[in-house]
Amino acid sequence: MRLRFLTSEVWQGVRRNTSMIASVVLVSMVSLFFVGSGLLAQRQVDQAKGDWYEKVHAFVFLCTDSDTNVASCAGGEASTAQTEAVKSNLDNLRPLVTKVDYKTSEQAVAMFREQYKDSPYVSSVDAKSMPAFYEVRLSDPQRFDEIASGFQGMPGVAHVSNLHQVLAPFFSFLNMLGVGSAIIAGLMVVCSILLMVTTIRQVAFTRRRQVGIMRLVGASSATIYLPFVAEVLIASLAGAVLASGLLWAMVHFGVSGLASSGGGFVNLIGDSDVLVVVPWLFLGAFVLAVSTSWVTLRRYLKV
Repeated sequence: MRLRFLTSEVWQGVRRNTSMIASVVLVSMVSLFFVGSGLLAQRQVDQAKGDWYEKVHAFVFLCTDSDTNVASCAGGEASTAQTEAVKSNLDNLRPLVTKVDYKTSEQAVAMFREQYKDSPYVSSVDAKSMPAFYEVRLSDPQRFDEIASGFQGMPGVAHVSNLHQVLAPFFSFLNMLGVGSAIIAGLMVVCSILLMVTTIRQVAFTRRRQVGIMRLVGASSATIYLPFVAEVLIASLAGAVLASGLLWAMVHFGVSGLASSGGGFVNLIGDSDVLVVVPWLFLGAFVLAVSTSWVTLRRYLKV
């Protein structure tokens, strides 16, 4: 089939069925936007876990002069002997404890200022307000309680924190966002399929005379089907373009704006993550449009 004929048929079809094509574009846009949101939420979870969750499983914070309200810190700042005792006890817990890193107050402040350099609160943090601590990596994160029970209340130890517990609400929210987006995306995909089927049937009905003539002159099934498939495909890809634009705007002005304000506890997704997700949206739009339209035409347009 000549390209000029196909282009002419598609253009005329789009002009005759503008409202139906626009509906397919909008429904595709919304469904693909939620699909993309779910993928981005999952990328955020993976990135956050890569930054913190899988690296450090526990923090053992040592006493400072301001922790005198804690029983184990009655003597004020942790002494050298107490600090070494904590290190010795951690070493005795191998192989459960696979790695131990000690950070002084000055190093802790430097880490904080580097991580949150854009935060307005950086200037108020100094070595006196930031405790020294041990970063502890465990071979089995589920056995954190053994660390907590062994060091909580130990002289020189202010408290023991499990980073998994600290970040659990954040990851739960992202997982819920991903699941919610997936559910809504699934419903919208179903709506897209139903609308595509309705559109194709309506367009086929309006062109029944033209299709009949093409049959009489011996046109092949592909020659008859392709204009219909092309119209739906164009509408779906247009929806993918709009969905990609919405996702970029959400990340660029929303998520990236939050990160630049210094409010992020972990590194947040950015424009590059959107670029990774976008090709999958176009692939999904292509597969959905072609498969739905072709199956519908084979069922309702007998050639």
